[in-house]
Amino acid sequence: MNTTDRFLSQTHTVKNQPPALEDYNLFAEDQALQEAVKREGAAWSEQDLLRFGAECGLPERITLGFAANANKPQLMTHDRFGHRIDQIDFHPSYHQLMDIAITEGLHASPWANPKPGAHVARAAKYYLHTQVEAAHGCPITMTFAAIPALHHQPDLLAKFGPKIMAPEYDGRNVPDTMKHGMTIGMAMTEKQGGSDVRTNTTKAYAIGAEGPGKAYELVGHKWFVSAPMCDAFLVLAQTEKGLSCFLLPRWRPDGTKNALHIQQLKNKMGNVANASSECELRGALAWMVGEEGRGVRTIIEMVAMTRYDCMIGSSSGMRQAIVQAIHHAQHRSAFGATLVDQPLMQNVLADLALESEAAMTLTMRMARAMDQQDNEHERLLARIATPIGKYWICKRTPNHAYEAMEVIGGMGVMENTIMPRLFRESPVNAIWEGSGNVQCLDILRAIQKEPEVLEAYFNELQRAVGTDKRFDFFVSKLKADFSSTPKEQWQYQARYFADHMAIALQAALLLQHAPAYIADAFCASRLTAHTSANYGCLPTGLDPRAIIKRALSA
Repeated sequence: MNTTDRFLSQTHTVKNQPPALEDYNLFAEDQALQEAVKREGAAWSEQDLLRFGAECGLPERITLGFAANANKPQLMTHDRFGHRIDQIDFHPSYHQLMDIAITEGLHASPWANPKPGAHVARAAKYYLHTQVEAAHGCPITMTFAAIPALHHQPDLLAKFGPKIMAPEYDGRNVPDTMKHGMTIGMAMTEKQGGSDVRTNTTKAYAIGAEGPGKAYELVGHKWFVSAPMCDAFLVLAQTEKGLSCFLLPRWRPDGTKNALHIQQLKNKMGNVANASSECELRGALAWMVGEEGRGVRTIIEMVAMTRYDCMIGSSSGMRQAIVQAIHHAQHRSAFGATLVDQPLMQNVLADLALESEAAMTLTMRMARAMDQQDNEHERLLARIATPIGKYWICKRTPNHAYEAMEVIGGMGVMENTIMPRLFRESPVNAIWEGSGNVQCLDILRAIQKEPEVLEAYFNELQRAVGTDKRFDFFVSKLKADFSSTPKEQWQYQARYFADHMAIALQAALLLQHAPAYIADAFCASRLTAHTSANYGCLPTGLDPRAIIKRALSA
């Protein structure tokens, strides 16, 4: 080949493309999270979070998330000899992610080592970890959430609790007696009822004596069993006294396989690395947890914690989305200027950054409430603010993910970037553990059952009253709306109340704790008539550069 041929074969040099976002510290680059960890009571965890944040930004750690999602779990109902095994095979990357999560204590650290700020430290670490890969967080969350429910049955907690809380992951399909650690799942939903679990038809038959802690055989069908390779499951089934809660192991104490048969894996649009399934219970052994006929009351302890984790997960998705968008805009030029320096792009990025910080701030405030459940205000606030936060943050995430994807443009829809995964993952938390309407109804149920929760909510807002006139007016109107709306119309207006309660709570927290330019921008864009349905409509007079720099200064 002569010189001319070589010249003609080189069509271009790659330029104006951002480098891969890797080898960065997810904690060190998140100023708002660092402040929240200190403020909410877990300053003692900073060095550990710095260490873990650096690990989460390593190329090899990021690669695990891509590999786990590129290789879907595979179900084998029988082995080659015809034995029923109900085994799900995962890519090794999934097991590595699970091992990291459990070794780091994301499944149980506040229960295994309770101390001031334990929930805050765990929430911060989970927030970092799920930015790498979110789907495997499902069994981690359920294992974490199972402990409060098992407190209703102390003998079962004593028997299984140490292994559930142990920092040991073992993904083998073998009896829990052969393991040093266990994971716990949940099986509530059935075809005919969905969220209306009281219509469940799965039946429980006592093997001998009846009542809490006693053995039963369960017969029925579960429509959604997420993470069916867990070692045991909290399950709802009907007895003569009504819907009751049970702990169902994958293997019986004698080492034989329990009669939990996986029918098929769900073919989901997102949450790909995690297996979700339909299961038949054909006389499966299980032990009653808590009072007979009070199964919802028992398992709601688990549901409440999973909803709290949905807040963490969706906030984490927002954080990863805005970081990717800002990183791209910092390194990409168009029409003669870097994207991040162009006014309209600054408006979009700053708006997305506000949403992300507000979500994280509310989530970490709830972590402090979880740490202080012996304080009546914190208990009441957690009761009402958890469904508020779960509803609002999870519902805001899909559009946030889409807008961040649009910032990146055509590359944002390529499967070799994280953006399609973030987008597909974004609706999951809004639907799972109770969809938007279920959360709104739970807010109303909390107020009706324990009116003090509404007082606690407004007491929390009161801490910011007097710092911003827009906020004061917004809170006054919200109080007036509760007073003037007939209670028979509350359900019809439930989303209106939930929306406004969420925005007001986020504003109150930002006014108290965030820099003035953050709180001002949030109030100007969320609490006034200016408010727009789309991101990128911040009013003038704000400081978008400062907001963007706070979100990612690298």
